[in-house]
Amino acid sequence: MALTIGIVGLPNVGKSTLFNALTRAEVLAANYPFATIDPNVGVVPLPDARLGRLAEIFGSQKILPATVSFVDIAGIVKGASEGEGLGNKFLANIREADAICQVTRAFSDPNVTRVDGSKDPQGDLETISAELILADLQSIENALPRLEKDTKRKVIEPEVLPEVMKAKELLETGVTLFQGAKKAGIDISLLRDLQLMTTKPFIYVFNTDEEGLADAAMQQELRELVAPAEAIFLDAKFESELIELDEAEAKEMLESTGQEESGLDQLARVGYDTLNLQSYLTAGPKEARAWTIRKGWTAPQAAGVIHTDFERGFIKAEIVSFDQLDEAGSMNEAKAKGWVRMEGKDYVMADGDVVEFRHGGTSGTGGKK
Repeated sequence: MALTIGIVGLPNVGKSTLFNALTRAEVLAANYPFATIDPNVGVVPLPDARLGRLAEIFGSQKILPATVSFVDIAGIVKGASEGEGLGNKFLANIREADAICQVTRAFSDPNVTRVDGSKDPQGDLETISAELILADLQSIENALPRLEKDTKRKVIEPEVLPEVMKAKELLETGVTLFQGAKKAGIDISLLRDLQLMTTKPFIYVFNTDEEGLADAAMQQELRELVAPAEAIFLDAKFESELIELDEAEAKEMLESTGQEESGLDQLARVGYDTLNLQSYLTAGPKEARAWTIRKGWTAPQAAGVIHTDFERGFIKAEIVSFDQLDEAGSMNEAKAKGWVRMEGKDYVMADGDVVEFRHGGTSGTGGKK
């Protein structure tokens, strides 16, 4: 499922350092604007302890986690919506992403240059939001003549134009559609054809330091600024050091700073959820695997992720929840307890379902394509 999260922010806020840590890639990280010119794409494994347990139960040789794709997009500067910096190209890259991860500087370091106009996290947030809002307003202005004609000709639904005008009014107040559409009663689905950037789900990453990670008051203040979006606080430099260690050393280093989970693992989890995704699981001697589907998908749709033939020929799915299988310790024991059930075409998948699909009189899992 090729959904991506675009990493955006002002120059020199730590985007490329974060991306390097996320993907263990060698993306150029430099102390000057526009160090990133072409968008870099990285596929990040989603931490999932359930897979290790499934591998134990089934004797699986390999573990294949779900993944989240991040795109590192060059720094936006004030005036990007009017073509300043490398604005137009990068706005197009953001438009292609399915969600936006905005990295904001929340650390003090006189050796790292701030771009003109950058002073504090709130101001930086406002700069990025303003550029995305202005770009969306331009998109609406350009589309209005066509929408008015199409409405008169009854080419589009009559509800579309009024909804676009409501979106325009909201954007003109300086509020993104992600933040304000629900409260304003705007149906985002009617705006889909305009590809407005601020309708996308947002995640906010505040790149801070050891002092910032311990400052609960500062974190709460910034969370309130970006609500209802998720806010993650991490130290990108620390995360870069963490990934160079083995598992035991990394755990010890995390514990020494009072953290139970790395910022990168938090970001992968939150990103997956923000994209409205969930995982179902399959296991056998060859592999234990997490498969990515959208929340709300039915069993046949989920089967189609493994192979389109599985969806077309779907008969039923043998399902047990991971928690019940974990408690039982084996499929035979789970069956003996009555926890394994057969589900049909209308079944809506739950996160953590362990599945074997039956299609065309045969069965199939991730290990039996």
